[in-house]
Amino acid sequence: MIKVGLTGGIASGKSVVGEMFAILGAHVIQADAISHELMQPGQAVYEEVVRHFGREILNADGTVNRPRLAEAAFGAPGSASATRVEELNKIVHPAVIRRQDEWMEEVGRGDPDAVAMVEAALILEAGAAKRFDRLVVVTCRIEQRAERFAARTKLPLEAARVEVTRRMAAQLPDEEKIKAANFVIDNSGSLDATEKQVRDVWQKLKTRAA
Repeated sequence: MIKVGLTGGIASGKSVVGEMFAILGAHVIQADAISHELMQPGQAVYEEVVRHFGREILNADGTVNRPRLAEAAFGAPGSASATRVEELNKIVHPAVIRRQDEWMEEVGRGDPDAVAMVEAALILEAGAAKRFDRLVVVTCRIEQRAERFAARTKLPLEAARVEVTRRMAAQLPDEEKIKAANFVIDNSGSLDATEKQVRDVWQKLKTRAA
């Protein structure tokens, strides 16, 4: 088995690339999905997040309202207030990393030749890169990030541009991610161009896994 980290900055297209790898046969899990699971009522991470950020981040049924939590961590869109991203990450990251490790071990037991891929935005920022055999970084132009973020969040383009810039400030710049990468996928062009890059990387990963 080979353990692969798939990362990239906000709205770079990590999930699209992850889906392409999954179609080719990779076992793929999203750190965001793990985080969502750990923030369900009754989970230790949920209790800790509510203790730090208050019940204002909850829906009426007690579940976490993710936009409200994002606003509590990053500040309101367009706001210049200090962020609490690091505080949130210290609560969530260790538990997410433990769950990722458990999942990769489970995949390896079921398929010794597997490519087990974790899609996560903050692999390098969390100091987790050494847990993987290979690191794939997805990148694209900053204006594309703003357009994709606007489409995803329904924000006006200018507001999305401000928010993307602000959130990118909490992440390592692409240049640093690329330096640490074994493979870089440029998602600035067409989906066909991205898919061709994914197929090239997949062949190398499969060879290494075997």
